[in-house]
Amino acid sequence: MLELLRKSCGPLLASLLIAAPVLAETKVVKLTSLDWPPYTGAKLTEQGASVAVAKAAFKAMGYELKVEFYPWSRAVQLAKSDPGYAGYFPEYDSPEVRKDFHLSDPMGSGPLGLAQRVDAPYTWSSIADLASKKVGVVQDYVNTTEFDARVAAKQQRVDVAMDDGKNLQKLGNGRIDLAVVDANVFRYLLQTQPDLKPFAGKLAMNAKLLEDKKLFVCFKKDAEGQRIAKIFNEGLKKIDVKAIMDKRLGG
Repeated sequence: MLELLRKSCGPLLASLLIAAPVLAETKVVKLTSLDWPPYTGAKLTEQGASVAVAKAAFKAMGYELKVEFYPWSRAVQLAKSDPGYAGYFPEYDSPEVRKDFHLSDPMGSGPLGLAQRVDAPYTWSSIADLASKKVGVVQDYVNTTEFDARVAAKQQRVDVAMDDGKNLQKLGNGRIDLAVVDANVFRYLLQTQPDLKPFAGKLAMNAKLLEDKKLFVCFKKDAEGQRIAKIFNEGLKKIDVKAIMDKRLGG
């Protein structure tokens, strides 16, 4: 009887032993993000350009990335406090962000500028020149170091919107003078968002950029976050970030 058990269980034990290493190698990382097309979005092809980069980098290291989408403030808070998430993305660098997160190496970049009304163009040379204008910003977004410092010092008037689409609506309706927005986001929203269709041809990007902003993944500021950031950074070295971004942004 014992010999029979050995014979009948042998193939099962062998298959379990073969499968065990495969199961052990299943590694999943969860990050939060927001709907910020064309960079990130639940309904976008491959969930957007930045998600495509992040997934490729983790895949190169044998990891699977799962992304869950929330309003921006919620995405950041969950990444900070929920142990189920390793971090969030995409984010701009800033001293405030670095207080709470480990930043990855750059995973692409985006041209941050000012949207304006075609019938009210504005020429400026320095951030200080914007002081006379009411500038639309999005709640909890990092902009540029100098611009945000001037806002904090009450040297720059701003109007806060919940997202980029609402910010551009305010601009189109004349409630603000300029709107801080990524040029790729601006183009995508003007082409796809129904609420912005009335402003087609009436809004444009200012010729001068605020900054070509590098994009990062923000990982929890603990030992595990540092470990996953290192894995991700190694993965970035194994892929062509620019090619992935350009293909999905039309660059």
